[in-house]
Amino acid sequence: MVGEDTHFRERAPCGWFVRCIRHREDDAAGLLVDDVAYECGCRQVWHEFHDGSVRIRTVRHDGKVLVDEHSADHEA
Repeated sequence: MVGEDTHFRERAPCGWFVRCIRHREDDAAGLLVDDVAYECGCRQVWHEFHDGSVRIRTVRHDGKVLVDEHSADHEA
C-alpha cells in the first residue's frame, strides 16, 4: 500500500478551525484508509474494506465519540 499525506486547515469535529493532516492509503484491491488528525486532537477515520463495507469513526479531542458506524453492523 502506498500512503499519501496532505496538510491543510479545516473545521474540526469540535468546531474549531485548525490545521490537520490527512493520511490516505489504498491497496488497489478495494481497501481504502482515510485518516484525518486535527491539531486540536480530534480525529476522523474512514475505512473501506475489501468486501465493500465501510467504517466511519469520529472522535472529538476530549474523547467523546461522535460517530462510530460500520455498514456491516447488523443483528445476528
